[in-house]
Amino acid sequence: MTANSSIRPVPEGYRFANGETLHYTAEWRLWNAGVATIRMEAAGTEQKISATADSMGFVSLLYKVADRFESQFDRKSFCSSRIFKHSEEGLHKRETNIRFDPVRKKSVLDERNLRNNQTKHTEQDIPPCVTDVLSGIFYVGSQSLEQNAVYTFPLNDGGATVEVRAHVEGREEIKTDAGTFKTIRVHPESDSGVLKSRGKVWVWYSDDAAHIPVQMRARLFWGTLTIKLARVERPPQ
Repeated sequence: MTANSSIRPVPEGYRFANGETLHYTAEWRLWNAGVATIRMEAAGTEQKISATADSMGFVSLLYKVADRFESQFDRKSFCSSRIFKHSEEGLHKRETNIRFDPVRKKSVLDERNLRNNQTKHTEQDIPPCVTDVLSGIFYVGSQSLEQNAVYTFPLNDGGATVEVRAHVEGREEIKTDAGTFKTIRVHPESDSGVLKSRGKVWVWYSDDAAHIPVQMRARLFWGTLTIKLARVERPPQ
């Protein structure tokens, strides 16, 4: 970790989109690859993010995906407290629970293989405050996203903590089923860990105070996966 790798407290006036559910569609090459959802809500003194990802159609025949995620983090500091993952991807089926202990400076991973019931327990050193793979998306979105800015922060997914560098690259107009959006394109990267294994990744945030993830793209060795916002489901007024 470099000296400037840190998680900034939530900026004053930033509003969490509690009660909103973001619905996405995924495209791989010329096929509709699947659907995904992300929902934010309050959970006591914390924020909870729930997410789903399901493959569909031809892509599901090639490689079935049915994932469920749940992340919790402190509302003021943005430090993650836990992330739960139920992953069904191809022949792999497992449940993973990662807890972040800032006092002991440890991430504690407990995982169970749902096919053979084998379990795994590991602990890794972490800084006092880390993000996870889900809350990290919204951590970046909570920042001002100024042109050419680089946000450097620690992320942990149960293994070694990695340093993520999120580069604000520019502005683009993006069209999706949810409408046409002015967006800010951000390129997060890391020298190791989950971002390294996902190839090149970009996130397009709405160019407004909300900074909603409008589009996400991963360029992988087997092709490019693009996830686009299809609609926003808001709570009744």
